[in-house]
Amino acid sequence: MDAAQQEATAKARELQSQWYGEPLGTLFRRLIDDLGLNQARLATVLGLSAPMLSQLMSGQRAKIGNPAVVQRVQALQELAGEVSKGVVTAAEATQRMDEIRRTAGGNVLSTSSSQLTPSGGQATAVKRVVREIQALLRSVSDAADIIDAAGILAPSHPELAEFLRVYGAGKTADAVRHYEAHQA
Repeated sequence: MDAAQQEATAKARELQSQWYGEPLGTLFRRLIDDLGLNQARLATVLGLSAPMLSQLMSGQRAKIGNPAVVQRVQALQELAGEVSKGVVTAAEATQRMDEIRRTAGGNVLSTSSSQLTPSGGQATAVKRVVREIQALLRSVSDAADIIDAAGILAPSHPELAEFLRVYGAGKTADAVRHYEAHQA
């Protein structure tokens, strides 16, 4: 790999860290390990081609272009957490992965009781909503552009600017706190 390719890969991984919290190679390898998958099965569950998954993992591509795929990644992260806590068995995880694979995004801004899980309850539903808002914003623009837009809006629309900063460029935990603080 020449210097230009190395620089492009480093930039892609940096952008992935901004958009997804860490490089996708790290995130996907953890999902593979935690859920007992191989790359081909992960690609299938996410709805990606194997070459696309490989390009995202290696940093040849920075962004997941499909918001439904981002939502599937988030759903797999939640599932992996439940598996690691021992709340979900391997058989249940396999069934849930099949359900995740069949989803195309679904109802992105709902916290209906059908989304509540015995292990996570309302907190899981809130986190899911927050992540879906983040995925939607991040599918439209990158964090730097969202922060720029928030700066432009801040003098006349401070609440909207705060929303863009928190959900579009902030950490999920901060966005969850913001969401919970603004529910009446």
